[in-house]
Amino acid sequence: KGFKVGVLDADVYGHSIPRLLGIEGQRPTAIDQTFIPIEVNGIKVVSIEMFKPDRADPVAYRGPLLHRVLEQLLSDAYWGDLDFLLLDLPPGTGDIAISLGQLIPASEIIVVTTPQIAAAEVAERAGRIAHQLKQHIIGVIENMSPYIDPATGAKVALFGEGGGAETARRLSTLVGADVPLVGEIPFEIELREGGDEGKPIVWRNPESPAAQQFLAIVD
Repeated sequence: KGFKVGVLDADVYGHSIPRLLGIEGQRPTAIDQTFIPIEVNGIKVVSIEMFKPDRADPVAYRGPLLHRVLEQLLSDAYWGDLDFLLLDLPPGTGDIAISLGQLIPASEIIVVTTPQIAAAEVAERAGRIAHQLKQHIIGVIENMSPYIDPATGAKVALFGEGGGAETARRLSTLVGADVPLVGEIPFEIELREGGDEGKPIVWRNPESPAAQQFLAIVD
């Protein structure tokens, strides 16, 4: 869209952004006390994976060290002049979410859920902790939403329906303002394949229903 965008993979235990963007195994360039994020399609990317001796190594850090790692990934990267810095957080209400609230108190939160009610309840709790930390919840995205079977034309709801709308409704009540459901991304095989191959669906098939939902979310 012409904006300058950075992505910080702050899901320290379950980091997947390098694979999703096709840059796994790449290392940032270090200069003095800073490092240059990896750039792909104009997006600057930083992940804990880039600093592990082997990308298969697990990360087994406890709370205080997690806080320090997040702080370094944020402050030691040379991000330049960004319009947006997107952070992929771990699911739930753990140390990283709390640290983010302390390190970037003005950050805004997008809550991501699936249609399943059990998952929506977990996502709602993540929104509640953000609200307690005085962060602004700007919307809910439902992932793995129902899709249209191309062979039969029937709607298929593998993970149920309504979790995103229910999460948005509950969070709206919590904050006393409208928290919109900004998108419902249908479950598509090509979307999953693109993630595994490092070719996001908005690049490989921008006309697909899932890609169209991503573009609508961006707008």
